[in-house]
Amino acid sequence: MGFPQHRPRRTRQSDAWRRLVRETRLTPEGLVYPLFVVPGRAVRHAVESMPGIFQLSVDEAVKDAKAVAAAGVPAVLLFAAPAHKDGKATSATDPKGLAAQAIAAIKEACPDLILWADVCLCGATDHGHCGHVLAGGAIDNDSSIKTLAEVALNYARAGADAVAPSDMMDGRVAAIRARLDEAGLTTTPIVSYAAKFASSFYGPFREAAESAPAFGDRLSYQMDPANAREALREVLLDVEEGADLVMVKPAGPYLDVIRQVRDAVSVPVVAYQVSGGADLIISYFAPEVARWLRA
Repeated sequence: MGFPQHRPRRTRQSDAWRRLVRETRLTPEGLVYPLFVVPGRAVRHAVESMPGIFQLSVDEAVKDAKAVAAAGVPAVLLFAAPAHKDGKATSATDPKGLAAQAIAAIKEACPDLILWADVCLCGATDHGHCGHVLAGGAIDNDSSIKTLAEVALNYARAGADAVAPSDMMDGRVAAIRARLDEAGLTTTPIVSYAAKFASSFYGPFREAAESAPAFGDRLSYQMDPANAREALREVLLDVEEGADLVMVKPAGPYLDVIRQVRDAVSVPVVAYQVSGGADLIISYFAPEVARWLRA
C-alpha cells in the first residue's frame, strides 16, 4: 500500500509536529566538556593551538567545572598532566596524584556534575606512549592493561563517575572491568575509546594534555584511518568485554563509522568532536553550545 493512503508529509505539516517526531536531537544533556589539569595553584595557561581552551590547576578546574554545570552541560572529561613522569606512570596510580586530587576536588564542589576520567599512561610516562615500552621500543600490551586497570581503580576510588580508557590496548576493557568488580566498584561504568584512529587531529590535544610520544608513533595500537570494518570489530570486542559506552575519535572525519557503530550496538555511542549519529558529544565548545541551545 502506498500513496494516497501513505502520506509522510502528514507529520511535517507544523513545527510542533516536526519537533514531536524528530529522530535526531542536539540538546545540552548530550554534551561533555574536556578539562585539562596541571600542577600548581591559580594556573590558567592558554593552549595556543586551541583558542579558548586552558590548562588548569585543580582550583581553576573547579571554577570551570562550576561554570560548565551552570551552563547546563551535564558532564566533564578529565585529563591530567602531572609534573612527575616515569616509565611506569606511577603518578596515575597514586591516590595522592594530580588526577585523583582533581577528581576529588571537582566532585566535592559539583556533586551532580558527571565526571569521566580519561584512563591512559601517556600523560604520566616519560616516553609519552599509552603503554609500557619494551627494550626494543615495542609496546608491552599485557603488562600495560594491568597498569591501566590500576589507574582506573585509582580514579574510581577518587570519585570518578566513569572511567574512560583511551589507550587502545587489546583486552583493557575486560581487565578494567575485572579490577573494578574485584574492588566492589561494580556500578562504575566504562566509557571505552573503542574506535580511536591514529590522526593528525590530535596535535592540539597533545599540547593540552602534554602527552606527545617522545619517540616513534602510535600506529601499532591506534587504528589505521583506512579501516572502517576493523573499527566495528574493535567496538564489538569492547562491548563484549563490558564497555557501557563506546566512543569514536576523532568524530568529524569518521561519520560513516559512527553510523555503522550506532547500527551495530545497543550501548550509547560517544563522539569526540561535534558530529551526527552519536548519543553523546565531547566538545571543547560544550558550554557555548549549551548556552546557544537554551537561548
